[in-house]
Amino acid sequence: MYEKIALIAAMTVPLWNIPLIVRIIKRKSSQDISLLWALGVWISFLLMAPSGFSSPDLVWRVFNIANLILFTFVVIFVVAYRGR
Repeated sequence: MYEKIALIAAMTVPLWNIPLIVRIIKRKSSQDISLLWALGVWISFLLMAPSGFSSPDLVWRVFNIANLILFTFVVIFVVAYRGR
């Protein structure tokens, strides 16, 4: 039971990046988001990724994959809308 709840949370938490991406697109600006922060978090996720990809723990693996994918989109949009 706890494993299923944790798995649902691992899939749900990264989805909170979607409203951030939508806000950037709607405002056509990412000036309110620190580029240094976004890149720092993304690099941290990249450094944690090998542990997540090779872990036997399904929750950790799913969280790492989902978080890395969705936060990569955040960084792409932050960078893309930075110069506009």
